[in-house]
Amino acid sequence: MPATAVIRLRPLREDDVPTVASWGQDPRFVEHAGWTPGLPDSELRSFWRSLVSSPPPGLLRLGAERDRVLIGYVDLHGEGSEQRELGYAIGPSSCWGQGLGTAVAEAALTHAFEMLGLESVWAEALPANAASLRILQRIGMRSTGSGEQEVFRGVTGSYEQFRITRPEHALLSAPAVPPAPPADLPGTARRR
Repeated sequence: MPATAVIRLRPLREDDVPTVASWGQDPRFVEHAGWTPGLPDSELRSFWRSLVSSPPPGLLRLGAERDRVLIGYVDLHGEGSEQRELGYAIGPSSCWGQGLGTAVAEAALTHAFEMLGLESVWAEALPANAASLRILQRIGMRSTGSGEQEVFRGVTGSYEQFRITRPEHALLSAPAVPPAPPADLPGTARRR
């Protein structure tokens, strides 16, 4: 992702509905996101209008923008104040392969720890979804075991589960401090 790209999370709005619903016409996106294929645009718009106006309890879904353009969403699912489950989607599929998934997932972690004050965030991905596994690893989440079995793109596998805590995220997010140079470097003159 270009260094100048900044991801901003914000509540989903009514004017986002056409954009998100249009991702339902992208077969590659639908397959990876687990959406029902072949739904008419009117049904997708109705679903998203309802979700925007009355989200279910325990679901915080935020729109993810880059340069003021909606390029995905993140979910922080759960009702507790200690931990939630991370989910994310980048749409349409023509936006994939640009580092946006990693940037959006990292923005979600920052929101979870800094804005919501959570203590930990967990996520899971299937082995056949290699891109999601890489994203979770890149953002510093550690594998914690296996979950239920599911089929992804025709391949059955057990979810690999991940977790990151607030202190772990803080360490990974801290700016790198260059090491102090040694007192005496070989080949350097010392002033006296």
